[in-house]
Amino acid sequence: MSSESSAHSGTPPDTPAVELPTDKELVLKVIPMPADCNANGDIFGGWVMAQVDLAGAVLPARYVDGRMATVAVNQFIFKQPVRVGDLLSFFASVTRIGTTSVTVQVEVYAEHLRSQGIYKKVTEASLTYVAIDDFGRPRKIAKS
Repeated sequence: MSSESSAHSGTPPDTPAVELPTDKELVLKVIPMPADCNANGDIFGGWVMAQVDLAGAVLPARYVDGRMATVAVNQFIFKQPVRVGDLLSFFASVTRIGTTSVTVQVEVYAEHLRSQGIYKKVTEASLTYVAIDDFGRPRKIAKS
């Protein structure tokens, strides 16, 4: 993604509001600021990706018990633009626990603060994190 691209795929702004997920855990809330956007006022896709990576790491940290690293971004979909001042809510769920890795699904919802309580899904992603030792090599994790 180039530095000129923004975090959207051209979805019309009149996309209907959605309910927040009840099968995932709220792991992060953040408000993007003007320094995080391009000349069109849309938040950079790379900024959103960094926030998703942080949010995605919350649940695997409970299983890994130590160092871990993002090993794969399996899927990343920008559904709608993110604007300065939106309140972003990041919901995550573990979809797979392997021998050395944990895969997580992350969904991001934007609440435009002028229309409180109305949420739109703006991004969804699947990421895999691997447990690593002090030398950066994969290590086994204990399944709970």
